[in-house]
Amino acid sequence: MAIEEISVADLHALGPDVVLVDVREDDEWEEAHAPHAVHVPLGTVPDQLDRFAGTPTYVMCKVGGRSLQACEFAAANGHDVVNVAGGILAWREAGYDVETGSDA
Repeated sequence: MAIEEISVADLHALGPDVVLVDVREDDEWEEAHAPHAVHVPLGTVPDQLDRFAGTPTYVMCKVGGRSLQACEFAAANGHDVVNVAGGILAWREAGYDVETGSDA
């Protein structure tokens, strides 16, 4: 199954109203995450598919591998998902704002 990808620049241009899920681990999330993202660690994706209710839902991790796995699972369960190419590393490299801490 082919999963669509989006660059961080194109995602940023869409603004904060998109549904953005970050599937990194707790410590990675607390270090830095996109301000409008929600946290769903990869291992919990099967139990939290309701968090992928956007049309589409954008999915981010560190560089794009784990988010692709989450996208494949969510897509197989009927969700419209887009993988964020380059993940949070590309987001930060582009100079976009990040938040820290554990709020999801």
